[in-house]
Amino acid sequence: MSSKRIQSDPESGGGGKRRLKQQEPAGLNPLLLETKEQVSEAWSRGLEYSHEKGLLVGIQPFTHCVISNFIQSQTFLEGLKNELLKLNFHEKSNDLYKFKQSDDLQKKKGYHISALRKALFEDLRTWLSDIVGIKLESTVDLSCAKYEYTDVLLCHDDELEGRRIAFILYLVPEWRTSDGGTLDLYGADEHYQPQQIAKSLTPSWNTLVFFEVSPVSHHQVSEVLSEGKCRLSVSGWFHGSSLERPPRYIESLSPRHPHIASDEEILYDWINPTYLDVSTQVHVQDEFEEKSEILLRNFFKKEKFEMVCEALHSSDIKWERRGPANKRCYDQAEEDGLPDVLAKCMKLFCSEAMFLLLSNFTGLKLHFLATSDNNDDEDEQEAEVKESDGHEHTCSSTEERNKSESTEDDGRREGDKVGPKEVGMPGKSPEKGSYDTGEMDTTHLFMIPMWKIQNLLWTCCCALDVKAGVMNLVVLLHILLREKMKSYLPFAQKTTPWP
Repeated sequence: MSSKRIQSDPESGGGGKRRLKQQEPAGLNPLLLETKEQVSEAWSRGLEYSHEKGLLVGIQPFTHCVISNFIQSQTFLEGLKNELLKLNFHEKSNDLYKFKQSDDLQKKKGYHISALRKALFEDLRTWLSDIVGIKLESTVDLSCAKYEYTDVLLCHDDELEGRRIAFILYLVPEWRTSDGGTLDLYGADEHYQPQQIAKSLTPSWNTLVFFEVSPVSHHQVSEVLSEGKCRLSVSGWFHGSSLERPPRYIESLSPRHPHIASDEEILYDWINPTYLDVSTQVHVQDEFEEKSEILLRNFFKKEKFEMVCEALHSSDIKWERRGPANKRCYDQAEEDGLPDVLAKCMKLFCSEAMFLLLSNFTGLKLHFLATSDNNDDEDEQEAEVKESDGHEHTCSSTEERNKSESTEDDGRREGDKVGPKEVGMPGKSPEKGSYDTGEMDTTHLFMIPMWKIQNLLWTCCCALDVKAGVMNLVVLLHILLREKMKSYLPFAQKTTPWP
C-alpha cells in the first residue's frame, strides 16, 4: 500500500502528468473567431475596422492589427512571464539596435513556452492565413526580447527571404507613452523610403500586434526612457512565399563643396597646439593605421569649445531633420543665419589646412598636397622606367654597389610612414640665423616627385610656425618648381594643378 502511495505522490511521474493537465491552457481570445469575417474583409479591401472588445485593424501608414487580451488566462500569462525571465538573454548591440534577446524559443521545453508556441504555430497561423490570404508555412521564428533603460531598435522594414507576417506579444507592466519603447510606424514616399513617424503604438499587457512584411513596413522601437521598467515581449515571423521586391532606390549624391582656401593660422586659432606638433601627428597616424579609429581628446582649445557649445543652444538656429530614417536620422542646422562662431567653425572644417592636417593624422590623401603610398610607388616606378628607356648600361662593380644601396633605400622607404616626417638634410647644419646663399646643385631636386616637394614645403612651413603668407609661399614655389621641372622630367606634367 505504501509503495502505491509513493507512486501517486505529486513529485512522481504519474503525479506530474496529472499536474500538467491541471495547468492553464494558452487559449486565445474567442473574439478572433467572432470577428474573423469582418477582419478579413477589412484587411483585403484596405479598410479601417475596430471592435469595442479590443480589436483594431489600421491602414495607416500600412495595414496592421492590434488585438487586446490576446490570451484568455491571466494565470497562464504570469507563468509564461516568469518562465521567460529565467531564460538566458544575450546582449545585442550595434549602430541599429541595443537590447537583450533570448535564444530561439522553438527548442525550449518549459510548459508555458511550449503551450504558447503551440497556440501560435497552430491556432494563430491558421487564423492569419485566412485573414491575409497567404499560405503560411509551419516554420515560425520565435524569440523573447527585453528592452530596458536606453534600449532601442532603429528604423527597419523586417524584409528577409520568406518573412511574410511579423508579430509581437507584449508582456509589460503598466506602460505609458512617456516611458518610451513605443512601436513607431513610418510612412513611405514613392521610392519606398521611410519619411516621418505616422503612428505610435504604446505597449500594453497581453496585446498582440501583427502586420504584413513589405517594402513599406518601416518601423522602430523607440528608446526606453523609464529606468525601472522592463519592456518584455515575444516576437517573430510567419513565413511564406517571398514577395518580389522593387528595385533598390539609389539616392543622389550630396553636393560636394571645394576646400576653402586658408593658411595654417586657422589651425592655431582653434586646435590644441599638441595636435599640431609633427611628432604627435606621427603617433596619431600610427595608432589610426593599427586600429582604424582614434579618439583625440581636447581637440579644440578650451575657450573655443565652450563658445561653440554655447552657440549650439541658440534659439536662432533652424534645424532640419535628415533622412530617410532607415539610413540616417539627425537634425542639421541651416547654414544661413548661423552664429558667427559656428560659421567660423564650419570654415575650419572645410579649410584646406584642416584636410591637410587630417591627411597627416590618417595617412590618407584627403588633399592633393597630401602624400599617399600609391603616389610613392607609382612615381618611383615611373622614374625607373624613364631612366631605363634613356640609356642601356652594363652592370659594373660600381653599379652593383649602387643597386645594393638603392635596394636598401627602397626597403627603408617601404617601411616609412605616410604623412608627417622629420626631414633631415645631409651635411653640417648651418648655425641658427645663418643661410647658405651659395649656388645649389638642383640635379637631385628635380628628381624628387612633385608631391614630395609639396608636402615638404607644407610640413616645413607648419613646423616653423610661419603664420603670414604661408599659402602664398607654397603656391609660388609650387608653380615655379612645376614649370621648371617640365623641362627636366615628363612625369612632372602629371602633377595636379592648382585650382
